[in-house]
Amino acid sequence: MTELTPEQQIAFESAAFRRLVNHLRERGDVQNIDLMNLAGFCRNCLSNWYREAAEQAGVPLAKEESREIIYGMPYEEWRERNQREASAEQKAAFELNRPNAE
Repeated sequence: MTELTPEQQIAFESAAFRRLVNHLRERGDVQNIDLMNLAGFCRNCLSNWYREAAEQAGVPLAKEESREIIYGMPYEEWRERNQREASAEQKAAFELNRPNAE
């Protein structure tokens, strides 16, 4: 395996994260509940992880600020543009696979 410097690792992880965020911004048709049901995380999870990382570094970041960073717009605007009511099947799958609150 190629040995990476800590700086390279951070740079590559950052690039991959940015690409993931951009991909999710482009795929507004993919609902958060679908992400949760398939992968166990969603855009809101990413925004929470981002906010937690900022806070661990001593940078206060409000929930709405971290969501706007991930969604690329205010969360309410994204919801109005993209979110649709979850189907009974989606809700049932979510309840079955609901992650434990941390």
